[in-house]
Amino acid sequence: MTYYDKRHVEGEFDAVVERTTEALGDEGFGVLSDIDVSDAFAKKLDIEDYPNYRILGACNPPLAKQGLDAEEDLGVLLPCNVAVYETDEGVVVSMVDPEAMLSVVDNAEMDDIADEVQARFDRVLESLGEE
Repeated sequence: MTYYDKRHVEGEFDAVVERTTEALGDEGFGVLSDIDVSDAFAKKLDIEDYPNYRILGACNPPLAKQGLDAEEDLGVLLPCNVAVYETDEGVVVSMVDPEAMLSVVDNAEMDDIADEVQARFDRVLESLGEE
């Protein structure tokens, strides 16, 4: 079982981050956090040449509330992370697989939430193009 879905996306890194953020917004997700891993490695580890790598913490408030109402400790798995990073082959957008992530929670009420998040994430990846 994989724990992510990913897609190679055409475009310049910052433009792909922006398009990903917009596509998440179209599906009802806000980006609560934006971690620039490359910048953190440069500042904390003195690594100046790490490829562009950002982690976007995406949250859909109604779905998050539904999940937290059903499972109080679900917050340790939120928000859903979306990574945008550069490789030699170009820019990749990788999203946590919500069904895999929520499979660790022993609560059947999570199944419908996971299915809904997965459907929305699938549409986000599809909207970004390429494969």
